[in-house]
Amino acid sequence: MTILIKNATVLDLNRFAAVESDILIEGDRISKIGVDFEVKEKENLKVIDGRNKVALPGLINGHTHVAMTLFRGASDDLPLMDWLNNVIWPSESRLTGEDVYWGSLLGIVEMIKSGTTTFCDMYFFMDEVAHAVEQSGIRAVLSRGMVALDPANGEKGLKESVDFIKNWQGKANGRITTALAPHAPYTCPPEFLRDVIVEAKRLNVPINIHISETLDEISIIKERYGTTPVRHLESLGLFEVKTIGAHLVHVDDEEIQILKRYQVGAIHNPQSNMKLASGIAPVVKMLEAGVLVGLGTDGAASNNDLDMIEELRAASYLQKVSNMNPEALNAKTSIAMATSLGARALGLTEIGLLQEGYKADIILLNTNETNFYPRHNIFNLIAYSAKGADVDTVIVDGEIIMEKRQLTRLDEEKIKFEANKRGLKLVAG
Repeated sequence: MTILIKNATVLDLNRFAAVESDILIEGDRISKIGVDFEVKEKENLKVIDGRNKVALPGLINGHTHVAMTLFRGASDDLPLMDWLNNVIWPSESRLTGEDVYWGSLLGIVEMIKSGTTTFCDMYFFMDEVAHAVEQSGIRAVLSRGMVALDPANGEKGLKESVDFIKNWQGKANGRITTALAPHAPYTCPPEFLRDVIVEAKRLNVPINIHISETLDEISIIKERYGTTPVRHLESLGLFEVKTIGAHLVHVDDEEIQILKRYQVGAIHNPQSNMKLASGIAPVVKMLEAGVLVGLGTDGAASNNDLDMIEELRAASYLQKVSNMNPEALNAKTSIAMATSLGARALGLTEIGLLQEGYKADIILLNTNETNFYPRHNIFNLIAYSAKGADVDTVIVDGEIIMEKRQLTRLDEEKIKFEANKRGLKLVAG
């Protein structure tokens, strides 16, 4: 199908400009951005009225555990380790593949309806997550989480991960890419991480890992290895592989330089970090040093939603108050972290910008709501006034997967019914 978006306000994140333009989509790519150009293919042409709409790149959720929607609201107001050990991990031990499928679909619906077109996931039963991604039309980087405190469990996880990568890398017209996901340095011993590094190099896939999320983790790594998580992983050679590092809350200036040197994608999860009282990542310092910083929601059980517009606003406000500087992490930079910079953090080179030749992952925000008036500055309005519910249309890979807030591929009511039934049963035990 050929799609023409007419008379939209188009965000150019290369120049940080907003321009009134048309966007022509042919196949899965943006073929032209401009005004008054001729469209040759008119037989299968879909025209979208872009008046009172802002077109921007689809939002990129750089770190989540999407099926954890099943545990949303089940237990809150607990420290991370207590929450994991006493609530989440016991509930997860009862998960089935079918549970993960429906929980993933629930999270995907929520993400699409709030403007996310790509997410990076680490969880279990990843074949089921992949099926949900394939069915929904969204784009994803998928990885099977591995915990290796028990060597047999680690060996099983690595084998399943390699099989998953072989089966799913590049599937769904390229919308699915894969990674290896050792959970964290405190749950994966050095010998196991070395095995992961070898496989990542052999398969040419990135590593997706939690790093320096809490002070408890810092203490554990210090006690075991006499160093910090970032230095520990560098010493193992892990950063020689493209690395997507979630959280990176507790890092010092030297570690920030390590992240920059290896081009580690640092995924900031402000709302989860606030909710679990994990700490405040030094995002301003990382950006000033040239670190690739993206944004993520983390799982819906520790946020508790998957709304990236809300997340980019929280990121900006948190840096302002923690640095006691109202100029910290301005509107344009926070939007970039959720789009263009987020894509680079994940190592994805064809999304994150509205640019000719790029993949057609585009969202349209309805700006004809009261929160978009008066229209002084569209970047400020998106960062500080917009809501996920303002997302009107979502296009991924050149396909409309939501139009006028109606999903085109998924049965939302059935998904809510199945996820609710399964989530309540899992937590009840």
